[in-house]
Amino acid sequence: MAKKLMFEKPLGMRDTLPFFYNKKENVRTRLTNAIESFGYQFMDTPLLEYHETVGKVSATLDQQLFKLLDQQGHTLVLRPDMTAPIARVAASQLKEDAFPLRLAYDGSVFRAQQSEAGKPAQFEQVGTELIGDHSSYGDAEVIALLIESLKQTGLEEFVITVGHIGFVRSLFEEVLPQNNEAVETLLEYLYRKNYVGYKSYVASLSISEEAKNSLTALLRLRGSDAVFEEARALAKCQAGLKAMNELKQLHRTLEQYGVASYVQFDLNLISHMDYYTGILFEGYAPNVGALLCNGGRYDALLPSFELNASATGFAVHVERLVEALNGSTEIRKSAVCVIVDDQTFSEGVDKANLLRSENKRVVIQHADQVANLTAFLKKYEEVIDMTGKGATGDE
Repeated sequence: MAKKLMFEKPLGMRDTLPFFYNKKENVRTRLTNAIESFGYQFMDTPLLEYHETVGKVSATLDQQLFKLLDQQGHTLVLRPDMTAPIARVAASQLKEDAFPLRLAYDGSVFRAQQSEAGKPAQFEQVGTELIGDHSSYGDAEVIALLIESLKQTGLEEFVITVGHIGFVRSLFEEVLPQNNEAVETLLEYLYRKNYVGYKSYVASLSISEEAKNSLTALLRLRGSDAVFEEARALAKCQAGLKAMNELKQLHRTLEQYGVASYVQFDLNLISHMDYYTGILFEGYAPNVGALLCNGGRYDALLPSFELNASATGFAVHVERLVEALNGSTEIRKSAVCVIVDDQTFSEGVDKANLLRSENKRVVIQHADQVANLTAFLKKYEEVIDMTGKGATGDE
């Protein structure tokens, strides 16, 4: 073993220590309970998938995939997201089931990092996929479920920002016809939220002032549903008008769910997931500097697996949600410690088993194996000393 790597971990990997593991477990349980209350069924997929299938249709960049070869020479990837593998299952093992399908997951995904920069290469996602519902009602359901799930974890302050990729693309294609390079550049600026760079690039384009004004007006379309009126003035083509109608219908349905107060609209919202085709959304919390959750409609993914079905869903970044909660839902699991010695060991085992039958967490510890018994026992809510020497081991 190389000595300098003895205590190191691969780039972007993290150890989950007990205190943080317990926080995650609590959050995970609350999320899954909320998701199941909406009738979603949890499933799991392998950590390894074929690069030729899931790897290629995943929205994760190829350079971020962890790749390895199996003994048959096939290139495999560590699961880069959960949506593509579930799409594979829906198009194969579940294709004969009655649609829509309401599926959910809880698992780790892996994305290689070029540098540490605080970004994890492995992280846990809890999320849902609603497969076979192409309506705004489906979009509203997953957003309402996302909001309810976050609330059930104890998170009070958060916002879900909603946009529509169809609106953005229709505007760009109308203002910049046959200029794919400019369209992709502008989309990249929006994805990076580099609005200064966006404005500068628009100013450099050889187009009319009216076209430039339309492109920069897009940046103003953020806030409440009041942005719809200004957006309609920009949405002149059929695709743009269709996107606006979907957003308005979505807003009405979210009001019926009673969750519209958590939603804002951002019509220049873009995702790095290039399989999104319609409504998309992101979630943020005040004390977390990164995306908390995201999702949207991805009608183009399932046809890649020869299944003609639409879908929508969301994913919650569990570690970031724990950070957003900032300990507000931390539950310290109480445990009992039974201290024994050679003479009382058998009796101690019986006592521990009895307490466990009462659903208590019990540690049985031989006193001779603890150097500092006083410090050791501070970790436990209750101590049962069967040695007769006192909790500190003193006579």
